[in-house]
Amino acid sequence: MEEKIKKNEKTVEQIIDDMNLFDDDLMSVVFDKNKEATELLLKIILKRNDIKVIEVVGQREFKNSIIGGRNIRLDILAEDNKGKNYNIEVQRQAAGAHIRRARFHSSMLDSRMLKAKKEFSELQDSYIVFITEKDIFGYGLPIYTVNRYFEETDQIFDDGSHIVYVNGSYKGDDAIGRLIHDFGCKKSKDIFYSELAKGVKHFKEEGGRKIMCEAVEKYAEQRAEQRAEVVRMDNLLDSIKKLMINLKIGEEQAMELLEISEQDKEVLLKRL
Repeated sequence: MEEKIKKNEKTVEQIIDDMNLFDDDLMSVVFDKNKEATELLLKIILKRNDIKVIEVVGQREFKNSIIGGRNIRLDILAEDNKGKNYNIEVQRQAAGAHIRRARFHSSMLDSRMLKAKKEFSELQDSYIVFITEKDIFGYGLPIYTVNRYFEETDQIFDDGSHIVYVNGSYKGDDAIGRLIHDFGCKKSKDIFYSELAKGVKHFKEEGGRKIMCEAVEKYAEQRAEQRAEVVRMDNLLDSIKKLMINLKIGEEQAMELLEISEQDKEVLLKRL
């Protein structure tokens, strides 16, 4: 598929035509620096009219401060005029919206909000919003809001951490139903909310389409490189195992005979 994308311009065009806002590549560019669309989305999902977005960026990478720790790339990161942070993710597959992923995103977001010498009480609220194409919890609700509670008193534990899941299969004649409908549209003319239609029209039907084509081609190249790296490491692993069996030697000796780099050794030792 990746090779087809790189070599066949028509295939790239078809991929762009089939995209909607459940595709994170399109969603990220439509909302990037688009305060109007981001405000609309947050107001509908969180059922609040007091949100004023002052900054929004698409595809923001957070590097883990722990060596070997997992990094994350956020689809959308926004901040409002009260200092509250919002991470908005779209996921087609349920596995991509695992509940522990939301917990990890929340921790990564929190760790970057509080500056040195600041009091813990100054840590602002954070909202992790997952918009999933399917109803991953199965209760048929349009929105699932997750907050912490005291088990003994059933009172809310207001630590400022909030997680929200949006059911992308919900169909209702209300604000959230129209928003979800718009996420599934491939053409701007079918979208209810003009704030979203403008972005989709620009990146799919007008001058911004070139950016989307380049993004698809870049993705194909990255996937091809990743696949080649997996094959390379699999072949090295297979060679090491064969040497260990045939020469009756240990893994370290086998890797020395194959002149494997220190960087590759670290990865391969975890797989042996």
